[in-house]
Amino acid sequence: MSSRLDELFIKVRAENRAALIAYIPAGFPSKSGCAKVIQALANAGVDAIEIGFPYSDPVMDGPTIQEAADISLKGGTEAADVFAALKVASDTGVASVVMTYWNPIEKYGVSKFAEAISTNGGSGVITPDLTIEESSQWLMASSTHKINPIFVVAPSSSDERLAQVTSKTGGFVYAASVMGVTGARTTVSVDAKDLVNRVRSVTSLPVCVGLGVSTREQAKSVAGYSDGVIVGSAFIKLLLNSEDEASGLEAVSLLAKELALGVREGR
Repeated sequence: MSSRLDELFIKVRAENRAALIAYIPAGFPSKSGCAKVIQALANAGVDAIEIGFPYSDPVMDGPTIQEAADISLKGGTEAADVFAALKVASDTGVASVVMTYWNPIEKYGVSKFAEAISTNGGSGVITPDLTIEESSQWLMASSTHKINPIFVVAPSSSDERLAQVTSKTGGFVYAASVMGVTGARTTVSVDAKDLVNRVRSVTSLPVCVGLGVSTREQAKSVAGYSDGVIVGSAFIKLLLNSEDEASGLEAVSLLAKELALGVREGR
């Protein structure tokens, strides 16, 4: 099975660079605003878009993403809005995935959720809190609906664990670069490079690094050793701090263009 995500990594490898993946929660800064942000990101040159499923108890997310999720939930965002945002993203032509905790998938119906991802042009789902031991139902649904099950690995994972997790993963491996919660940082943890090398020793899948990149220089640095750079909090901060929708979109667009240059300078 070849998804738009698989095609993206073939393309960026041929261009000898990393992919730029942008994260935005569905329904943020508003339902209509989210569609505009997605369009702005795609126009500015991001390679893939990750739509967040806002959740009331986001154990892995830092304060910035939590704040955005709260705004989204207060705006009444539901599963249908997540799938609608995914469709907006895939309609721009970029590879698109959803990131969600397991609870919303289970609540919606495992097979039905995988089907909705596929129907709306999604290439896969990132499930940060789903362990491979509990993933058989999800792996079956992903396989049936031809979407990639994307699992997350962390610096604390043993080599044996990395081999087990990556053997069940599709699309790319999500490497969480720092222990603990997500969020933009002034420096990207040295653990990240080491983790990517360890993952590479057990799988040929692309490895993308998430958690903490917010500048062109950081993107360049992470792009030097990874297949993809995932940026979320930095975009969300700009939207949270902007005076109005138009200036927020402009700020997001400018940062995305800078980061797109950064991932191309990495090698």
